[in-house]
Amino acid sequence: MGQSFLRSGRMTALAGLALIGALLLGGPARAAFETRATAAYVFDPATNTVLLAKNADESMPPASMAKLMTLNMLFEALRDGRITLETRFSVSSRAMAIGGSTMFLNDRDRPTVEELIRGIIVQSGNDACVVAAEGLAGTEEAFARLMTERARALGMTSSTFANSTGWPHPNQRMSMRDLGIIAERLIEEFPEYYGYFAEQEYAFDGRSPQNRFNRNPLLRLGIGADGLKTGHTREAGFGLVGSAVQDGRRVIFVITGLETEAQRAEEGERIVNWAFRQFVQREILRKGEQVAAARVWMGEIERVGLVAPDDLKILLPALAQGALEAEVIYRTPILAPIEAGQELGELVIARPDMEPMRVPLVAERSVGRGGFVPRLRTATEVLIGLGREATGL
Repeated sequence: MGQSFLRSGRMTALAGLALIGALLLGGPARAAFETRATAAYVFDPATNTVLLAKNADESMPPASMAKLMTLNMLFEALRDGRITLETRFSVSSRAMAIGGSTMFLNDRDRPTVEELIRGIIVQSGNDACVVAAEGLAGTEEAFARLMTERARALGMTSSTFANSTGWPHPNQRMSMRDLGIIAERLIEEFPEYYGYFAEQEYAFDGRSPQNRFNRNPLLRLGIGADGLKTGHTREAGFGLVGSAVQDGRRVIFVITGLETEAQRAEEGERIVNWAFRQFVQREILRKGEQVAAARVWMGEIERVGLVAPDDLKILLPALAQGALEAEVIYRTPILAPIEAGQELGELVIARPDMEPMRVPLVAERSVGRGGFVPRLRTATEVLIGLGREATGL
């Protein structure tokens, strides 16, 4: 949308939006959240609202949180039918020799894809990641290149991968926003596999009993947490990509750079509590509800309704004060023909202490080109307008 709009093409300060204007919330606006994490990203996926962004676009070592991208590659291969949960992969000497957290796989094992998924999520198995990478791409180096290419395609512009595990490497980098993108994708696109992230205990073949517990500290707290992945290296500090659902509303968050496991657990819980207590979700428009009517140029009718394409939910500070202000923006007049559902403008809703929410508005119905009478009417209006300009009226 451009910025040179005719006056008749703008509606401001709640004109025609009584439903929005009726949303009154008393009390002071929210206070900013102060996090001890060196970088953080918190958002509400249902309303696409960023609640907190601290160094969110800075590329940093992701540690084992990078395993989310490895899991995405596995889930995509499952979705494509290239593998099944019962597909078995061989274990190379390289996978056996890798350090850090492992499933203790050996070269006699032929783990299934499902076992590898559980080993990666619950046990944070580096060996499981290498086995998956080699099974899908031949070598871990080739797999890392595919991870980077796929990340770019998914809009993760600050991510590069050198391995499948998150093992420290100069070229192993992700931003907190990118980790949020991949977390949301795993939740939304792969619900059939997302349940693995809530599994609290898994001991492959009874091995490594000391490494059978999920490291996500929030899963056992009863706060709706159901994923995703922790990470820790000396370079990265302690981090967590987490998600929780309360009363049907989901929050996704990413933190990194904490000094201890205890700090990570405390900060994760604090963020979840803050995100659910300091913000409320409201539904303010129904799908197809008319917000404004735009003038149609050379059409079979003079005006077309601008409607919400979907039910509109908005996230607001819980203690915000006063009415919301909204503005409908569109170019006018709009030239016929127009297709039903065609995007014609946007609704911009101001929110206290938050970024404005921008929502597309679409045509309520199709409008064909008019016949002789509409064209004559339009020509007459143009001539009248030119006459007024010439006479200075």
